[in-house]
Amino acid sequence: MRRFRRYLFVLFVAMLPAALAWAQQSATSFRVLAIAEKGGIHQPFVDAAKIWLGKQAAIDHFTVEYIEDTKEINAAYLARYQVFVQLNYPPYNWTPEAAAAFTEAIEKGTIGWVGFHHATLLGEFDGFPMWPWFSRFMGDIRFSNYIPKFATATVHVETTAHPVMKGVPATFTIENEEWYQWNRSPRPNVHVLANVDEDSYSPDSPVKMGGDHPVIWSNEHVKARNVYIFMGHHGELFHNTAFTTIFHNALLWAAGR
Repeated sequence: MRRFRRYLFVLFVAMLPAALAWAQQSATSFRVLAIAEKGGIHQPFVDAAKIWLGKQAAIDHFTVEYIEDTKEINAAYLARYQVFVQLNYPPYNWTPEAAAAFTEAIEKGTIGWVGFHHATLLGEFDGFPMWPWFSRFMGDIRFSNYIPKFATATVHVETTAHPVMKGVPATFTIENEEWYQWNRSPRPNVHVLANVDEDSYSPDSPVKMGGDHPVIWSNEHVKARNVYIFMGHHGELFHNTAFTTIFHNALLWAAGR
């Protein structure tokens, strides 16, 4: 009996590292890679997002790693993660290898994607050409203008049944946002989840899409679960329950949870 107990003890000790590793892996349900430029006027949004993501990671058992540019990105690097969050990074100044790896991952559905604000800054900026694939990914649009002095506006949910909109009120207010204008509505090429009421701009602005202004959508022509959320200019958004609910839903949905 003593020998048997000793054998069980030795066996337990030998298996303990593997058991702990399995438990640790099980406790982490998915891994998130978030990209955000360093500094600039959007840094308060990024700082607030990191605090919020840290709290959510503890609740929903995921991990978040941050990068400030695309130099590290390749196919093997992206394969480590289940969700790519484009927190504050434009669709230009990507290395060719990063662009190719991201395109393949989105088209094949090996990673989920949640993008904010600058992801539709599509055009020629800072000496870089427009990335045609990303323009098609965002609904075949091109940036044309924005409201530089900001406006508060009402957002209307269109697709209440979509998981990203679970628990979100039918209408909600977004304060002090620099609403973009694109050359056309992405609607024909994407699944629109919410739009902004341009007549509700306060103060009013001549920078409008002419009545059809989607602000949250998903491209269903690729295999990846993806959602674009236009808002993302300032940290106060994380005091807006509708915004944080959408962000939370989008993360879990993009991860397949």
